[in-house]
Amino acid sequence: MARERGVSGWHAMRKEELILALMKEVRDARRSGRKPAHPTGNGDSKSAAGGPQTARTLVEERIRQLRAEVETNKSLACDPKNGNSKAMKDRLVVMVRDPYWLHAFWELSPKSIQRAQTAMGQHWHAAQPTLRLLRLLRDGSLSLEREIAIHGGVNHWYVDVDQPPSEFRLEIGYLYGDQQFHCLARSNTVATPQAGTSDSVDANWASVAKNADRIFAMSGGYSHRGTSRELQELLEERLKRPLGTPMQTRYGGGATKAPGNHAELPFAVDAELVVYGVSHPRAHVTIQGEPVQVKPDGGFAVRVHLSERRQVIPIVASSGDGVEQRTVLLAVERNTKALEPQVRSPGE
Repeated sequence: MARERGVSGWHAMRKEELILALMKEVRDARRSGRKPAHPTGNGDSKSAAGGPQTARTLVEERIRQLRAEVETNKSLACDPKNGNSKAMKDRLVVMVRDPYWLHAFWELSPKSIQRAQTAMGQHWHAAQPTLRLLRLLRDGSLSLEREIAIHGGVNHWYVDVDQPPSEFRLEIGYLYGDQQFHCLARSNTVATPQAGTSDSVDANWASVAKNADRIFAMSGGYSHRGTSRELQELLEERLKRPLGTPMQTRYGGGATKAPGNHAELPFAVDAELVVYGVSHPRAHVTIQGEPVQVKPDGGFAVRVHLSERRQVIPIVASSGDGVEQRTVLLAVERNTKALEPQVRSPGE
C-alpha cells in the first residue's frame, strides 16, 4: 500500500512505521485538498472516486486487521467455539513423550487473559506469551531452565529437555517489563525415563490416542506416586475411556461372576537385562565370555536372561591388536515373588 501510494522510504520501514506513514499521507492529502494516491497508482479519477474518505477508510480497516492479528498472536485463550466455554477451567498439563521431549497442553479462559491484561497495565502491549521450563532438584527446589517464547492461536507445545532421567514442571503466562512473569497456570510434575531404557513413542506426534497408555505410564500414571489428576482427566476426556489399572477404573471378571466361579487369570513374568555400551569400532567385546557384535560407531548391545539369583556379568573389551584389555563387572540380582491373587466382588 505504501509503495502504491507513493510513500517515500517505505522499504526501510517497520510495520508500525508504515501504518503511521500511510495515515500521515491521508492527513496531508486532506489538508492540501488533493486526492490521495490511489492504490492502482494511475491517478485515474474514476478509480479514485472515493477521495480522501475512501483512502482513510482503507487505512483504518487495515489498522484494525493488524491489531486483530496482534491480539490473536498474543492471546492464549481457548476459542469458545472449540469447546464448552462454561465448563472451561484454566489448566496446563504436561505429558512425557520420551526421554528428551515433553508435550504441554493448556486451556485458558478469555476471562483469565483479560485479568492478566488488567494486571500488567501498560506493559501488556509489549508482553510476550511464554512457557517457563522448571527442573525439580534433589532437594525439592525448582530451578528455572529456560523461558520459551510461544504465540496464541494454539493450545499445545513440544518442549525439548536433556539429562534424563529428570523431573520437570512448566508454567504458562506472560513475560513483561524487567523480566517479570505473570503466571496463568502451573503444570503437573513429570519425570523423564532413563535414555535407552524404553522405546521412543511413535514419531507421529499427533498419535496421542494410539499411545495414550504409554504416555500415561511415562508421565507417572502407574507409579507409586501417581500422575496429576489434571493429566488423567485430560486424557480421559479426549479418549472417552478411563485410564489406569482395572482395579482403579472398572470391575474385572469378578464383577460379572459369582465368587468362586471366576476363571483363573493366567499370569507369568520373566525378565531380561539389556547390557549396552561403547568401545572402539575394531575392539573385541565379550559378555560372559560370548563375543558381541560391535557397530561401526563402536556401540554394542545384548540381551541377557536375568536368572532368579545373584550373578556377576563380566564385560571385556580388547583392543584390535590385543595389547590392551579392559573389564567391567556388572553385579545384578533378581528376586521374584508372586503375591496372593485378589478377587473383587461387585459390591466392593
